[in-house]
Amino acid sequence: MNDYVLQWLSLIVRWFHFTAGIAWIGASFYFVWLDDNLNRALPDAQRRRGMEGELWSVHGGGFYHNEKYRTGPVDEPLPRDLHWFYWEAYSTWLSGIAMLAIVYWAGASTFLIDKDVLALTVPEAIAISIASLVAGWFVYDALCRIFEKNPVVLWTAIGLFLLFADWGLFHVFGPRAAFIHVGSIIGTIMVWNVFFVIIPGQRRMLAQIRAGETPNPRPGLLGKQRSVHNTYFTLPVLFIMISNHYPMTYSGPNGWLVLAGLSVAGVLVRRFYVLTHFKRMIIALPVAAVVIVVAIAVAIAPHPSTSAAAGAPTFATIAPIVAERCAVCHSAHPTYAGISAPPAGVLLDSPAHIVANAAQIRTQAVTTRAMPLGNATHITDTERATLGAWIDAGAKAP
Repeated sequence: MNDYVLQWLSLIVRWFHFTAGIAWIGASFYFVWLDDNLNRALPDAQRRRGMEGELWSVHGGGFYHNEKYRTGPVDEPLPRDLHWFYWEAYSTWLSGIAMLAIVYWAGASTFLIDKDVLALTVPEAIAISIASLVAGWFVYDALCRIFEKNPVVLWTAIGLFLLFADWGLFHVFGPRAAFIHVGSIIGTIMVWNVFFVIIPGQRRMLAQIRAGETPNPRPGLLGKQRSVHNTYFTLPVLFIMISNHYPMTYSGPNGWLVLAGLSVAGVLVRRFYVLTHFKRMIIALPVAAVVIVVAIAVAIAPHPSTSAAAGAPTFATIAPIVAERCAVCHSAHPTYAGISAPPAGVLLDSPAHIVANAAQIRTQAVTTRAMPLGNATHITDTERATLGAWIDAGAKAP
């Protein structure tokens, strides 16, 4: 029953996390677009009022007029009723941490720890998981403060730091968990940018404006810098959110390089869209992203099988392997602790189910070696090869 409750908690929290992420990313993308498309060729009268830019738009049967003031209008007080955009970010992070706890902490022995990578205890693995998020923020924030006035050096330093974190996590956790933790570090950086830098800076400026003081523009400039970082982090994080469905990306010996390459491709695509806000169509950016993706796909493609049908294993040979290594989870009534339903609905508890899902077995257990997660059932290389040889010979039923 506890496993069943966890499944429902996972479903509800994941659904909420997905919805909150849409709201946050949608608002973020919109305001980046809005700021980049403001009409800044303003009459002197508007500039004297402190206006920096404006934009007229039409949507949903109505017309909208946006005006931007970096430090508020000069000739009138700011209204008390200001809408703050932060709960979209906070709820995304809180639900993401809840997902991390439900899936990877509660199921650490299955989803987080891979003893073939590093023999951790459950408390050690959870402690490292939490520490990686906190340390990621402090390193990133320190880099921003040190290289604040040199964006090229700052972006280079951030990229190298995230690459190191990517490589390091692949030497601590199972590949799938390593992917998720890189995404969790970036997501934490994005939300804590909002919580520790962007919103506090806006509140300080607002307090100065309402006190009749000339506001210090620096908090606004820092907030803009962190917002720009966030918009380029978005596509890599979105990829990581869906990556668990594609073990081909994380299960190989160089999964950390695959993640780095696909993240770079995401940044290039986002850069392309940001530049279109300024009517600049740099086609080389998405082309470069496609080249990176194709190169990765070719590099990690499975090698053609060389096994021959002659002397191939029989069903009687592979049946015990499937029963012991796979069917403990992939059955109508799983017996493996923490699993209440067959993952992805795949059943391997009868000859007919095994034959019907032979292609899945090859992909998950032989080619990508993604299953069992963390090799929880201790399948051997010889057993994987035996399964592959049986499938190559036609996956014949008894």
